[in-house]
Formats: sequence, structure tokens, C-alpha cells
Amino acid sequence: MADKKKKKETLDGKTPDELQKDLMDLKKQQMNLRFQKSQGQLSNTAQIREVRRQVARVKTAMGGAKNAAGSKAAPKKKAAATKKTGKKAA
Repeated sequence: MADKKKKKETLDGKTPDELQKDLMDLKKQQMNLRFQKSQGQLSNTAQIREVRRQVARVKTAMGGAKNAAGSKAAPKKKAAATKKTGKKAA
């Protein structure tokens, strides 16, 4: 559990450009691992899962950086409240 926190802390200190570079590197690594697996050269298939999770961590950190920078999305409109009477229309 402490290991995940440590990984998150290393991503929190990075700029959006650094996170984008990390994401591209991880995507290339993921592609290479998929090629190795398809050719039967990959001995440790757990690497694919770990890289996929690292990609998710970087994307999460990138989303957090966007929100912290002040780029707020438009507020969602609330659905109009409808009153249910339980009576059938005649």
C-alpha cells in the first residue's frame, strides 16, 4: 500500500509536459510488450499489467493537474423534477 502512495507522490511533483512525456514512453513500452507477447518472446506477462496500471496513474495525475490549474468544466444541468402521482392518464 505504501508503494502506491510513493508512486503517486512522484507523479504529483511533475509538470503536465513531463506527464505527457511519461505517458508517451509508457505507451511505447506497452506496444513493445504486446509485440513481444505475440511473438512468444515475453517471459514475464505481468509486465503488461504493470505498464497498463502506470498509464492509468499518469492519466489520473494529468486529470488532477488540469483541475488544479483551474480549467473547470461547465456545470451540469440538473434534470427537471417530475412529480409522480401514481395515477394513470385517462
